[in-house]
Parts: sequence; C-alpha cells; structure tokens
Amino acid sequence: MTSPASTTPGLAGPPGNTLGCGPAHPHKESLKMQTLFPNRLAPLALALSLAYALPQAALAQTPAAAEGGTAAAKSLEQVVVTGSRISRARAEGPNSVTVIKSEDLDKLGYKNVADALNALTENTGFTQGEDFGNTFTPAANAISLRGLGPNHTLTLINGRRIADYPTAYEGSVNFVNTANIPSALIDRIEILNGGASAIYGSDAIAGVVNIILKKQAQDLTLNIKGGGTQLGGGENLRAQLSGGLQGEKLSGVWGVELSARQPIWSRQRDFMADNTLKGAAPGVVFGRKDAASNKYIAPPAGSCEANAGLFEGSLAPATAKAGSFCGSGRTSPSYWTTQTGNTSSNFAAVLNYELSPAIELFAEGLLGFNSTENNTRGPAWTSAAAGPGYFRNSNSGKLEIWSRRIAPEEIGGAARFNREWRDVWHNLALGARGELGAGWNFEAVFNTSVYQNDTHTPRLLANVDEFFLGKQQGVDAKGIPIYAADAKRLYSALTPAEFDSIAGTSVGHNKAWTHNLSLNASGELSQLAGGPLRAALLAEAGSQGFSNRADPRLGQGVFYNTTQQAEVSGSRSRYALGAELNAPFTKQLTATLATRYDGYRFAGRSDGALTYNTGLEFRPTNELLLRAHHASSFRAPDMSYIFTAESRGYYASSSDYYRCAQAGQPLDTCEFVDLSPGFNYVKTGSRDLKSEKGKSWGLGLVWSPSQQFDISVDLWKIAIKDLVTDLDSDKILRDEAECRTGKQDAGSPSCVDAVRRVRRNPADAVVKPGEVIEIATNPINAARQSTHGFDISAKYGWKTADWGSFGATAKYTRVQAYHYAQFDGDVGANQVGTHDFSDWPSKLITTLSWQHGAWNHTLTGQRNGKLSSEDKKDWVGPYWNFNLSTGYQFNKKNSVSLIVNNLFGDIRKDPSATWPYYPVGYYLPHGRQFWLEYNRVL
Repeated sequence: MTSPASTTPGLAGPPGNTLGCGPAHPHKESLKMQTLFPNRLAPLALALSLAYALPQAALAQTPAAAEGGTAAAKSLEQVVVTGSRISRARAEGPNSVTVIKSEDLDKLGYKNVADALNALTENTGFTQGEDFGNTFTPAANAISLRGLGPNHTLTLINGRRIADYPTAYEGSVNFVNTANIPSALIDRIEILNGGASAIYGSDAIAGVVNIILKKQAQDLTLNIKGGGTQLGGGENLRAQLSGGLQGEKLSGVWGVELSARQPIWSRQRDFMADNTLKGAAPGVVFGRKDAASNKYIAPPAGSCEANAGLFEGSLAPATAKAGSFCGSGRTSPSYWTTQTGNTSSNFAAVLNYELSPAIELFAEGLLGFNSTENNTRGPAWTSAAAGPGYFRNSNSGKLEIWSRRIAPEEIGGAARFNREWRDVWHNLALGARGELGAGWNFEAVFNTSVYQNDTHTPRLLANVDEFFLGKQQGVDAKGIPIYAADAKRLYSALTPAEFDSIAGTSVGHNKAWTHNLSLNASGELSQLAGGPLRAALLAEAGSQGFSNRADPRLGQGVFYNTTQQAEVSGSRSRYALGAELNAPFTKQLTATLATRYDGYRFAGRSDGALTYNTGLEFRPTNELLLRAHHASSFRAPDMSYIFTAESRGYYASSSDYYRCAQAGQPLDTCEFVDLSPGFNYVKTGSRDLKSEKGKSWGLGLVWSPSQQFDISVDLWKIAIKDLVTDLDSDKILRDEAECRTGKQDAGSPSCVDAVRRVRRNPADAVVKPGEVIEIATNPINAARQSTHGFDISAKYGWKTADWGSFGATAKYTRVQAYHYAQFDGDVGANQVGTHDFSDWPSKLITTLSWQHGAWNHTLTGQRNGKLSSEDKKDWVGPYWNFNLSTGYQFNKKNSVSLIVNNLFGDIRKDPSATWPYYPVGYYLPHGRQFWLEYNRVL
C-alpha cells in the first residue's frame, strides 16, 4: 500500500538514510540524522511521515533533538513519538513523498518490490516487463511515474545511483530494473513526486524512487514464504535469513534471500488456451503454398490425421481464404508464458566502524545472481527465408513456399525453446561520515555498481532448409534456389533428436556500470526568527557506460535467417556542484531553495544544465499546511539513443495507409489498418541529441484536525521540452502515403525523407507484392510533452474497547491532461479520455486494517481507470482488485500469515481483443494467487 504520508525536506541526513546527501554525526544518528527529501532541509520529517503509512505507531525523533547541543542530545536520545500524537501538517514539507514500508510488501499482497512500485497511484504509465511477454526486457521491470516513461524516474538505493539494466527498454530507453531488488533488508521505499534535478541531477524529471536498506537488526530472523496460483503455474518459494552484529566499534546488518518461481503458460488458462476461440483461423503447422497464386496446396490425404497428436492432440485439417493446410488453435498458447520463471540468490550487508568519536567508516554491499526464463514463440521455419522466401520445386515445376511450426512434442517440451537471461549484479559503497566542527557534518562516499547479463536465445540452425527441402540443386535464371523437395519430409513429425540436429543457441553479452564519488557537508549558517538557517553543499563526479555484444555467429551462416549485429557500447563522464538552503522566516513560513549544475561529456562533446528547486511551507495553525513548489529539471540523452548503431524490432501494430489508398478503402474499414503484429523497423542512434529540459509545479494542502484523521490534496504539473524520442512510425506511414498519392509535394525534402524511410517489396514481387518490409527510424528531440493532475490521500484510525484497533487509508491520483507534440506546430491535443491515451487515467488504492490481540488483517483494494479497447471503439474497465492478508502472532518469536492476491479471482478481458484476449501488460491473467508466510526469530 502506498502511504498518503509526505515528508519535509531536510539538510542533515545522509544518502544512506534518506534521499539526499547531507551527513550526520555517527553516534547521534537518532537525533541529528535529518531528512534530505526533497530538499534536505527540515529535520526529522521522514521519520514522522512513516508513522502515517498505516494507522500504526512508528518510531521517530523530536525536532528539538536536532537543535540541541551534545548534552541535550544525550539526554533526549531515547525519545519516542507515536504517530497518532503528531500532527501530519507539522511533519510534511513542500513536496509530497509516498512511503512504502517493508511490512507493506507482504501485508498488502505485493509479490516483490517491482509489484509494489507498479501499484503506486503515481505510476500511471504503461510499461512492459516480466509479465508482458514479447519485449526487449522481459527479465526486468520498470516504472513510469506520471506516465512520462521509465527513463524519467530516477531510482536509487540508499540515495545512490545504481547501474542501469544492460538492455535498453524498447531498444532505446535506459532504466533501472526493479524486478530483482531483494526485500530481505529493505527498511522502506520513498517516492518523491515531482522534478528533483536540483537535488539529484539527471533523470529526476517525473520523480525519484529511493530504496532504503535497514541499518540494524537485533535478532537473527528466518522468513519463509511459498505459494502459487489457483488456476495452475507460478508456484514459488522464497527464504530469507537476516541478522545483525554489534561490537564495541563495529556494527552492521546482513541478509540472504533465495527464491524460485515457475512460469505461467498461456495454455494453463482456459480462456486463452486456443487462439481460435473467437473464430480466428488455426495457426499453420504444415503449410505448402503456390507462391504465384499465394494459395495453399492441399495436404496429402491423411497427412494431418497422421500427426493429430501434435499440439496436445489439436492438429487437424484446416481451411482459410488461402486454402487448406494442417493447423492448430494451440500454436501460440503452447509456447507463450504470461509470467517468467525465475531463480535468484541475493546477498546484502551494511557495516559501520567507529574510527573515532567524531568519524565513522561505513560499507554497503549488494550482490545478486538471477536466472529468468520466458517464451513467446516456438520454433518455426519458412523456406528460404534468408533469401526470397520461396523456391522452385523441381518435382512440381512450381515456385513454392513451405512453412512449418514445430510442436512441443517434437522437441521434448515447450521449455526446450525458452529464452534465458542470466544476470549478475553488484552494488558497493565505501565512505566516511562525521563532524567537521562548528555544527557542520560531512559525508564522503564512493560507490560502484555493475550489472552483467548473458542472454541465451534458442534458434534454428542454417541447415534447416536442407533438412526439410534436401540439397539445393542450384538456382534458376532469376537466381531463385532450386530444390527437389519431397512433401513427405514436410508432413512428417520430428523426433527430439532430429530437432536437436537443426537447433542451437546464440549467446549475447551485455553490461552496464556506474562509478560515483560524492562529497557533501551540511550545517547551520545563522539564526532566523523561525529557527536556524540551514545549508548544504555538494560535489560529485562519476562515469557510466554500457556494452551490448551480440553472438558473433549471427549473420555468419550458422543460424537460420539472422543478420550480423555490431557491438554497441558507450560511456560518459559527469560532474556536479550543488547548494541548498532552508530558511524558516517565521514559525509559520519556511522557504527552501536548491540549485545545482551538472556537466556531461560523451561522444566527443559536452553538455550541461543548471537547475533549481524552490518551495514554500505556510502553517497558519498546527493543523494546517499550505505548500507550493516549483522546480526545473533535465535529462541527459539516453546512452542507447546516442551510441546504438542499429537495432531491430517490430511494432505491436501498424497501418498501411498507402495500400488503403491504392485499394480505395476508407480507413475505418480498410483491411490494412491496425495490422498485428506490425511492421519491422530498423533504428539508428544519434550523437547530436540535446538534453531534455523539464519543469514541474505543485500546490497542495495537508489538514490534520485530529489525532485520528488527516487528509491532503496536491495539484501537480510536469512539462518537458526537447523530449528525446523515436520518430513516430504512424506519422511516417501517413506522410509516405500522402507523398505517394500527391497530397504532399513528392519532391519536397520531407516527402523524399518519408518515402526513403518506408521500404517495400516491389509491386510485381511474387510474394507479398507492395507490402512494407521495414521502416527506418531514429531518435529526435521532440517539441514538447506535458501532463497535469491531482493526488488526494486520507487516513482515519480508531480504537475500540473490545474489538481492537481499526484503520483506513486511501490515495487517489487523477491525470487531468496529457499533451504530446512531436514537432513545432503540431496541435498536441489532450489525449486523456480519448482512445489515443495508452496509460492509466486514474488509480485509487484503499486499505482497511484491523488488529485484535494476536491477529492482524489487511484488505487492500485497487481501482484502475478505464482503458481503450484493442479495436479503439470501446473501453475496458474501470476495475477493482482486492488483496487480503491475515496474520497471527503466536509469541514474540513466531508468526504466520496467509496472503491472497486477487481475492475474487477476476481476470480482466477485452471483448474486442485478438488472442490472448486480455489487455496485455495492463492486467494479469493469473487469477487468484496465494502465499503462506512463516517468520521466526531464532
């Protein structure tokens, strides 16, 4: 559950504690460690805000502790403040901050950290990940705060940058993988809503996610959690062991997390176990076509029946517009996973050493090993695909096209053709913190983070043509290959041994890294009417890079129908200088100001940005806070956008406007509109991209009229110009059609460019005449992108004499407008409420908790707003989903919990959708999931 709580910015807390960079005295940490989020300037606020994440008591410190001297600090060191006695209006600051506590991850039904972040109401953007299937990054998860894309959210661990996932999201966008961050040592996750480049530098345009690790543990704790899905698949088990150490000078905490999860296959869900359920034609398993007529040649009598056991006994004679073949409705479901399988081992440790009464050394380390598997298509072959796609059959004298889908029974099971990602990543921070004297503290830290990924992709070998067609007999006068192909070979099932003779695996090696050195100091400058004027200074330097090395055998005649892929790599260095002020002018009015300059060097050029962040807090009474902030931000261009020489893929759907015009068909009924899958593309990078520039605004209030109730309302807006994005393929296709049909000047530079970008088969081609082969695209700096909306959050708690304690929380986010214009002069109309809007227009999360004696129960409800249907003629949703957890504390050392996700087992479907019939990527088809969790203090 996301907490409605927000925090006041403060200066004196270190990155290891909260978002920010200010240090603290190592031995007065409970008193002088103050929140840096978002402006690092007001003391204690984050600790207080945690008390409001759920209606339970939380530990915090009093503001007085940060202001007292050494003697006062010692006397106040054990002060405890319960959340219900602190006015939320006193705890929060100019920016809203959402907090997810460690216990929320399981209690509220979240599978892992990525699942909890995905549920955030602020996370309105659609992202592809482990449950999406066919994407560049199915072994990783990303978030998109405010719908601005994964690369506009900065993700940190203990306030420090970590390495990107080595493979770019959608082939272009760099992002941090949230799927494999272990939860064993997580204390809490803070999410800053709004631009924060003046605090954290590049990437923090939509917001900042800071994952904060625990710093101490009193006991050795074992946690075991296991579960699965009611409908089958997804069985999983996780074991965590964590503990601490406490010596005279050395202290720390450590944790180990081991987990394993089975995949979920499409065939395990009845509603998508057959792709002909809505009348679609079966998939072609044995297909033989006359290339000249593009019609199937009927299979030999009995050949389909002889192979009826394939694809779980579903193979049968089939007929479509193009003729007869042997087909099955299970060609896609047999090989498609809707959730990846995964095994992981993660290790973490935090150590602190008292070098002197004023100086502490520290080390923080994370190490992870992950293996992820998925499947989106089985082995398939089309004759001479690396050439014309057809051949001359000397036995028939015809130009023919043969195709073959190979069934799981022929290869030893569908998992034989799984893709696998083997990841190793580490994050290490070494530093020192302590007192400088005169009330100033410092922290100096070096951190290094490396993420390595080996991708194993099963492929057919180059000998597959010969396997099905026999030895090539040469070429005809037009260069078309000639085979004396025997149809008996085509219509014969393979043995696993035969399949092994035509199958292999390519291996790609990917790596991303970042190294950073930072030095910061904070303290008091003078005394103002409302309190001390605090300041912080920051200096940073670092570098980052990546490399993607494809298997060198691609395109070298080893694998069937592959092209050579050049190694892509790049690096850049950066430096930053920053300063912050917190000025309490009166007891009621506080102002914050931060500014920072970031400089980058990459691709033989330099780039830089100066950003600022301002905030105001006005408290006319102790119960009411009025707040406002304005910030500028920036993002250096993604390195993949800059350095990628070439990447290939295909669009989810495409429309061929030119063929519609040729056929004289209106777009609303044209057979060439919204073709799925869409056209292939080839994408190249650009070293001339400029940095993006953003601005964000916020205006809100927090009202805490009583100990039991509080509410907040925040209006927000974020705007970006010079947005780095790829050319819109739909616009390219529209322009190409208008240029070819004379609606635009065919000789103009824009028309010449549009026609050049769309590569088509010749109009007289034997196979697929005039069809789009490929679209050439590249990144550009778009004109503008903006979004605005509001957040509302509330909390209410009450106690009863006989029935225990109750609490309720709610948070609602509404996107009021989203505008995007690729070029100057484009209208950029509001997309919210239209079928062009592809993100969530609204999200609501509510919780109801009840604690009675040794029992505790939490019901979580999430409502997502409506989505456009696949055919863009109707809507899907809005829908509710509920999670339930119930736990029992046997004694101080033993507890058990039952967690049910998707309590009512609802699966969201889209009546207009083609297979797999549900809104892929937006909703999960898993149905009801459950876990049993046991926790023991050893």
